[in-house]
Amino acid sequence: MEAIIYNQKGKESGKLALSAKVFGAKWRADLVHQVVEGMRSNKRAGTADTKDRGEVRGGGKKPWKQKGTGRARHGSTRSPIWVGGGVTHGPLSEKNYKRKISKKMRAQALFSVLSKKFKDGEILFVDSLSMPKKKTKDAMEVINNLVKAGAWKVSANAKKPRILTALFERNENAEKSFRNLSTLDTTFVKNLNPLDVLNYKYLLIENGEESVKFFESRA
Repeated sequence: MEAIIYNQKGKESGKLALSAKVFGAKWRADLVHQVVEGMRSNKRAGTADTKDRGEVRGGGKKPWKQKGTGRARHGSTRSPIWVGGGVTHGPLSEKNYKRKISKKMRAQALFSVLSKKFKDGEILFVDSLSMPKKKTKDAMEVINNLVKAGAWKVSANAKKPRILTALFERNENAEKSFRNLSTLDTTFVKNLNPLDVLNYKYLLIENGEESVKFFESRA
């Protein structure tokens, strides 16, 4: 398997050999779903909390006598059917939403997602995204060149970013230049995970050779 490496002008600068384990894996929807839902569950703060009828203040006195009023019988104004009463089966902060995801499951799910995106033409490799200075205009020119090279459909008026840019290492000029572009978000290759990759239509990977070696080390 091979992929094209582009430069910042959107021109072909070389070829890249890809590992079949990483970019040729089968699409495993069940595994991807399990890992993604586990990651989403682990991100929950778990701070939502409600009070049941025994925890709501007040309601100790019977609102009216049991018989003779013509009204329905009630024992407390804090019953769940009353306004201001307790909540039935509401969320409790003591609930644990954490799920265990093994490193192998996470890696295989990521490879499955990367393989599908590569097959669909939604991954592009660029030799470098380093910027000589912090300038949004230069960053936009680079992204426009790469979007044209990949024939990606990206609108400047999109409601949310459609491109995830994975930098291989920290680069302050690049990070600050790209962060002002509404069409993309930035992360690092070492932090890529199935949930983040699936949240974006396209994936731009810097330093393809070293990035592929990193992915292979996790296989």
